[in-house]
Amino acid sequence: MSSLEERLRAVGATRYHDKHPFHVAMHHGELSEDAIRAWVRNRYYYQTRIPIKDAVILSKSEDRAFRRAWIRRIHDHDDEGGGLDQWDKLAAGVGLDVEEVRSLRAVLPAVRFACDAYVSFVREKPLLECVASSLTEFFAPDIMRTRVLAWEKHYPFVDRNVLDYFRARPEKATRDSGEALAYVRVHANTREEQDACVRALETKCEILWAMLDAIATSR
Repeated sequence: MSSLEERLRAVGATRYHDKHPFHVAMHHGELSEDAIRAWVRNRYYYQTRIPIKDAVILSKSEDRAFRRAWIRRIHDHDDEGGGLDQWDKLAAGVGLDVEEVRSLRAVLPAVRFACDAYVSFVREKPLLECVASSLTEFFAPDIMRTRVLAWEKHYPFVDRNVLDYFRARPEKATRDSGEALAYVRVHANTREEQDACVRALETKCEILWAMLDAIATSR
């Protein structure tokens, strides 16, 4: 493992949002039904930003092969039966009105601010840093598997048939993070570029953490 990869993985070991008290409580079965619904309602806004930020990243590259690979991320979320459709099912499965969730009217201002900050980040930063910021996908498989087990065990009000998004993400996150890491390894050649990549990943972790702060304090 390269020293850069070690530094990137160390960010997740200390800053990824699986360590946030809200997620810890979720995985221990300590959240109320209303808290689960609040998380789904607000996290939905983040899900709507994902294909938008990926489209911005796509527009920054002159490399056709890169664009072919990266565009899969947009299809993963926007295609029929993709991530956003699965989140519609999840919203219904936890007892929310899907049209109300889709309207985004009830999204907390701080959650909206954090998600929009991520889109702004990828608009403003160089492609290399944008790709590096996506490396939170390194750490997604474990939290997704933990979430499925926790929800099946602790939250019987949730329809077990609506957890498809979480079940599908480990394989896709492993693929996506592998491609992103390969890109960073090739293009982050100087110490300055490598430091910028680490900061980009730290920023993404801070955005995810800030979202949970907002949801947790709204209860």
